[in-house]
Amino acid sequence: MARKGMLLVYTGDGKGKTTASLGVTLRALGRGMNVKYFQFIKSPDRTYGEGLALQKLGLEMVQLGVGFTWTKTPEEHRLALQKAWKVVKAALQDESIDLLVLDELNNALAISRFPIDDVLPLAEVLEAIQNRPQTMHVVITGRSAHPSIVALADLVSTIDATKHYYEDQDVKAMKGLEF
Repeated sequence: MARKGMLLVYTGDGKGKTTASLGVTLRALGRGMNVKYFQFIKSPDRTYGEGLALQKLGLEMVQLGVGFTWTKTPEEHRLALQKAWKVVKAALQDESIDLLVLDELNNALAISRFPIDDVLPLAEVLEAIQNRPQTMHVVITGRSAHPSIVALADLVSTIDATKHYYEDQDVKAMKGLEF
């Protein structure tokens, strides 16, 4: 029986979207699948616990961004998004990939502080996802999933924020929990 590639989307304001994608990644790796994992916003200049763990399992988590949108100039972000899209667009055509994780793609597509459609065109993203190899699974994470991404998806999980120590207890990000 031929496998159909699924599009899974994890979105919402709650904590756990990347964590959900990591769960899928672990399952796929455990089954011997070829997995590629890209992050659109996080910078390679920082170290993340999930990246260290995947590295121990033989998978490189590739950070394609330059960090939070308020820490760099719009041009730095635009250049990073342009380069990221070239890498990801090629991966979406690679028939050897069983699972492609596009962590924070929703966040990138939702940027409104500066123009991005010329460097990360939504129409082109949608077309590339639709025209990927038929057996490739794709996971997209991040807040504010675009309605067009939601419409394409086979699964959409919205993670709500019911209670979080950032807001409720003024606790900063903690090593091992957030990074």
